[in-house]
Amino acid sequence: MQSGELPKKPMKTNALKDHSRQEKRSIRFIVNPFSGRKTNQNISEIIHSAINSEIYNYEICLTKSEGHAKQLSREAVEAGIHIVIAVGGDGTINEVASQIINSETIFGIIPVGSGNGLARHMGIPLSVPKAIQLINESNITSIDTATINEKPFVSIAGIGFDALVAEKFSESNKRGFFSYLRIVIQEYFNYKPRKYVIQFNDGKRLEVRAFFISFANSSQFGYNTSIAPHAKLDDGKLDVCIVQKPRIFDMPTVANLLLLKRIHKSSLVKIIPSSGLQVIRSERAINLDGEAVKLKKKLEIKVKPLSLKIIIPKNDSKK
Repeated sequence: MQSGELPKKPMKTNALKDHSRQEKRSIRFIVNPFSGRKTNQNISEIIHSAINSEIYNYEICLTKSEGHAKQLSREAVEAGIHIVIAVGGDGTINEVASQIINSETIFGIIPVGSGNGLARHMGIPLSVPKAIQLINESNITSIDTATINEKPFVSIAGIGFDALVAEKFSESNKRGFFSYLRIVIQEYFNYKPRKYVIQFNDGKRLEVRAFFISFANSSQFGYNTSIAPHAKLDDGKLDVCIVQKPRIFDMPTVANLLLLKRIHKSSLVKIIPSSGLQVIRSERAINLDGEAVKLKKKLEIKVKPLSLKIIIPKNDSKK
């Protein structure tokens, strides 16, 4: 742990305004040193040079294993630290945010992972110094989060082929887009669509065979691929994206639609906004904010409206 003189008992507050009249705010940076990009090796130095130490006291904590980010985040909330920053990819963001939901602690992101889906959706810069500048500016809003069998997610959860790819990607010792694409191609040919029974909270019921289904709070898988172009983080709903398996010669068109944020125009995709639903399926794998987990075959998905305070760019306050 590295320190910027974090006070033992920081004063609690709900806002970060008029810094000249307040005591310094406290920040804990939770850094995953194994996340996506090579530049991560210099994260601590960049934080020291870019953070506004006139308004913040801060500390930098490096994660040592899976689940450590959750522990560090939970301890920060219990200690009354004002702001907790996840420095990593979508998996690190999930671990850190999961302990902040429904608290007075403010969440922030420095995206240094592979896909960076949530950061891209919100317009948070992938440049570390620019992301730190957002923290210095401290523009704050509240966004929805969701749970799947009580496990929280902030951006996207998914089942079917999506979950299989997340599982294989987590087992790979190579990160980045091309590693992800290689797994997609390898697994595509042998994967058969599965049957799903979906019961929406409004009473609608569907029985479908699907290649995968995504429960999208934000729009992106990552790598600028948009599965739910109209998803909003503050509307109290998830976009349930039911996707049929494309034929091999349809793949270039599908890829272009994902990148152009027009996948909803495809006849292979049906998107249904929902405040909550249940799903019964045959497999157990789940993609939870880019990380592979296993859950029961029956899933209950709930939305928690405006349950996370988060630092965002000033021009993207209602994404």
